[in-house]
Amino acid sequence: MPEVAEALAAEPLHRALGLTDDELSAIVGRLGREPNRTELAMFGAMWSEHCSYKSSKLHLRTLPTEGERILVGPGQDAGVVDLGDGDACVFKMESHSHPSAIEPYQGAATGVGGIIRDVLSMGARPVALLDPLRFGPLDDPRNRYLFGGVVAGIGSYGNCVGVPTVGGEVKFAPCHSANPTVNVMCVGFARADELQTARRGGDGNVLILIGARTGRDGIGGVSVLASRTLADDAHESRPSVQIGDPFAEKLLVEVCLELAQRGLLWSVQDLGGAGLTCAVSESAAKAGMGADLDLDAVPLRQAGMEPFEILTSESQERMLAIVRPDDVAAAFDVCRRWGLEASAVGALSPGVILTVTHGNEEVARLPAAALADEAPEYDRPRARPGWLDALAGDDPTARAFDGSLEDAFLAVVSAPNVASMRWAFEQYDSIVGGGTVVGPGMDAAVVRLEGSVKAVALSADGNGRYGLLDPYLGAAHAVAEAARNVAVVGARPLAVTNCLNFGDPERPEVMWQFAEAVRGLGDACRALGTPVTGGNVSFYNESGDSSVYPTPVVGMVGLLEDYRLLVRKAFPAAGLSIYVLGNTRPELGGSEFAEVVLGTVTGHPPALDLDAERRLHELLMRAAAADLLASAHDCSDGGVAVAMAESAISGGVGFTVGLAGESLAPHVALFAESASRAVVSSRAGRGEALESLAAEVGVPIRRIGLTGGDRLRFEDMFDISLADTLLAHEAAIPRLMGSNHP
Repeated sequence: MPEVAEALAAEPLHRALGLTDDELSAIVGRLGREPNRTELAMFGAMWSEHCSYKSSKLHLRTLPTEGERILVGPGQDAGVVDLGDGDACVFKMESHSHPSAIEPYQGAATGVGGIIRDVLSMGARPVALLDPLRFGPLDDPRNRYLFGGVVAGIGSYGNCVGVPTVGGEVKFAPCHSANPTVNVMCVGFARADELQTARRGGDGNVLILIGARTGRDGIGGVSVLASRTLADDAHESRPSVQIGDPFAEKLLVEVCLELAQRGLLWSVQDLGGAGLTCAVSESAAKAGMGADLDLDAVPLRQAGMEPFEILTSESQERMLAIVRPDDVAAAFDVCRRWGLEASAVGALSPGVILTVTHGNEEVARLPAAALADEAPEYDRPRARPGWLDALAGDDPTARAFDGSLEDAFLAVVSAPNVASMRWAFEQYDSIVGGGTVVGPGMDAAVVRLEGSVKAVALSADGNGRYGLLDPYLGAAHAVAEAARNVAVVGARPLAVTNCLNFGDPERPEVMWQFAEAVRGLGDACRALGTPVTGGNVSFYNESGDSSVYPTPVVGMVGLLEDYRLLVRKAFPAAGLSIYVLGNTRPELGGSEFAEVVLGTVTGHPPALDLDAERRLHELLMRAAAADLLASAHDCSDGGVAVAMAESAISGGVGFTVGLAGESLAPHVALFAESASRAVVSSRAGRGEALESLAAEVGVPIRRIGLTGGDRLRFEDMFDISLADTLLAHEAAIPRLMGSNHP
């Protein structure tokens, strides 16, 4: 690979591999000698930021990770929560941002493949995908190319592998022009007593590499690309982006599930970042064992691959199964029947040493735990950015607004961050598998358990503007909104996964933002009773002088005991009473209205009372269970005005409401993004019961009007036809994408 050779010639090998001088010294100390070229490549991959979390571990340890519903927390390939009756939900979120910036289609597609294998490695059948995405403004042709490529990659891979994409979100901001953010969440179901987790011991157990052949695609992929900032010539790193084959992935899913069901697996692990090096060293370290690895037994896609290439390749659709010697023949038989290649490439061995041979020569000998568990841990300097004071001092709430409320409403409802994402989600198969009850475009997706009335509600949320203005509040709001989206359909929030997207951690301002976000994430999860089961940290999301907003994205899983009682956001009929749950306050800082209409991202994010948020969730869940609600929709981007418009659009039913008496300026009453609120309509004749329940739980409730008609009437403010609102909302993204419309 010419680019690798050039890099090696330009600087010392360890630096070309992303290791510092101090890290090289630490490696020498662990080995008691200088590492050879192959060993150094292995350390470079495993001690990368992406694989080792060396800048974030100190802070991540402060997160709450235990709870009565938690079966498996951080440290495994995916987290697991108990759904009752012996059922378990397995879920995880990861990023594939850097590869997607270079090759959007394959970068996004292989991100989907990787997160599916994380869930699969726990013994669960993958049943749903969610894709939280961030891009630059769509008036830029490159951003349209990236957006179109990523959506196509997600759709193609998920559709072909047969896992429905049921939710997610797409946001746009200038800081993502150079640095798109591509996060993918996968959810799976398993029986709790059949989960595949790491086990101790296993001397002599055989390492079987299953799936695709190993090639040069992906060398220096996730582990290296995601551990440094993108250079101007990043497009030249396309060979570092993996190539996906979803049809091979489908076979891999079925093989691994059959091996697990037949009791043939001792353990199993995905080959993702750092490839074979990661899978073997982590498996051995978790087992408390060493391992002998024979690279000559690894099926190769290309002849003449060097040991370091075989060890660090991130070629897709591969799993490492560890089986007892007596089960090897049966495991091979399963693989043959599904048409997948399988090779015994080594075995677990006594002690702690990982030995690697190639061409009958030993090319690496090092402690497995040194690779998997002993990367350096940094307490990097932190400093609050000085420019935050200027942003905080410019409060858009204090600005006078004398423009047209109707024009402002149309501007907000058609803004890319608010507009319908139908252009994207109609490229996804959201119903394959038959488990989807509620798919994309709703507050939360709902996927049922086969043979049961139980279902899980799924949401993924994050607000980069809030993270910019106050990273603590930004993270706390992400948890609150994700939980609220689950609660409005009637489900109880259980636990979260996350993807924490930030700039260069070696800059003190970025590290301060990260630490504050983790603190906010932890406080919100503790207050709402939703522990963290795992996730991903994505650093170095910057290029030149452009860095992404501090963007923690939270994936929430909730339990719906009976999906037949779920509540949708659509107004279903005329003549229903409309209520706002929660209080609207004068808060426009970081709002969609402030950015789109006033042209500013300044001020403070809305205040967040986590106890009030918890009470709102309780009210929504109890009201749904009592069948009091005809519809429910959370208030977030765009405030009450957008929430009501989206409920009207979804149901094809207009409304008449009065927001006067809020003691707020009209534009604030319409567009403030105050937290802990929802717009609901009550079942006919159930309004008084809803009001009584709200009083009992301690949630402010205000009846503001009625559903009906074909117009959106905001009394004493403006009214507009439902048809015009629908057109503005639905046409915005197709219009911006132009000829790229599918």
